Amino acid sequence: MVYVFTKKAASLKSVFPKNTDFLSTPLSKHSPDSGDITYIDISGLSDAELKKVITQIKKTCKDSLWGIIDPKGSVKDVSSLFFEGASDYLGAGLLKSSKGMDAKRLKDVLQWRRIYASAASVDNADKSAGSSDSSGFLKSGIKLPAASSFPGWKKMQTGKSMPFYLLFCSLQGKVSLDSRLGEKVLSQVHKRFASLLVNSLKEADGLLWVDTGKDFLFLLPPRAKSAEAAIKACMGMIVASPLLVLESLGVTIPANFVFALHYGSINYKPPGKTGTVVSDAVNSVFHLGAKKAEPGRLTISGELPDVTVPKSCQDLFIPFGEYEGRKIWQTKKFSYAKAWL
Repeated sequence: MVYVFTKKAASLKSVFPKNTDFLSTPLSKHSPDSGDITYIDISGLSDAELKKVITQIKKTCKDSLWGIIDPKGSVKDVSSLFFEGASDYLGAGLLKSSKGMDAKRLKDVLQWRRIYASAASVDNADKSAGSSDSSGFLKSGIKLPAASSFPGWKKMQTGKSMPFYLLFCSLQGKVSLDSRLGEKVLSQVHKRFASLLVNSLKEADGLLWVDTGKDFLFLLPPRAKSAEAAIKACMGMIVASPLLVLESLGVTIPANFVFALHYGSINYKPPGKTGTVVSDAVNSVFHLGAKKAEPGRLTISGELPDVTVPKSCQDLFIPFGEYEGRKIWQTKKFSYAKAWL
């Protein structure tokens, strides 16, 4: 059964199947069965109200699926919804299309969530690799500097040398996006991707430092909480990649995100004034991200501080051999209901 909580049922009845039940009762009194999916319209909600709704729907639908209806596209970080446990997101693009929520899409939502709930099954190679070297995970001996050493981006002095986390971000398709999308379309996709990344990495205090026109490099403060927030943001985007690539980036061909995380010292310069950056750390993260990392995974360098990956996330990583003399790890590969990438 499909349930929809909304104050504007009339405008949504053409989007959902005829057997959809539109409700006006309090969400707290809703009792869905395990095979049901519940959608809630968040039109007009403030950020604080949205947080309360997410908390309630997670409680109400703890044993069933739920999704968000966002007619105005007010959610800037769609991936965060999936990280909270959402199974679907209906943005302005889908709501305005003639297709609507047909039976096929509902079936895909149910199948996708089953796979996600089963811990995003990985192939046998990943499983065997993941159990071979878990005891030596990220024991670099590198320590983070005192929290007071980072003054904040607005107070960072040009030319000052200090360590940062460096996060490489890219979008790659099963075939080259350059060969499938026109120059103007690629330019728009690039801008949307930048916006998505900036919003997703806010909690990590990420700074968009270098934009190559194809890839991005973010600087993160040398703090454990920033690294943890960035790792969770990357994982959230990867989990939700089919929807984000289509809805947020407007790309209709298979593509996925590439992330690589490294750590090292640089001579700081403000964004837009970096010129030609000469740094072993910068070269290393670009090489790792562009030449070694795989789409649909977060790849991390063995030269990260020991506290970088929280224990709650360590089981997601498996050894990925060595690259440029460093051990590296990558997250397990998510499987989707349909071949994606």
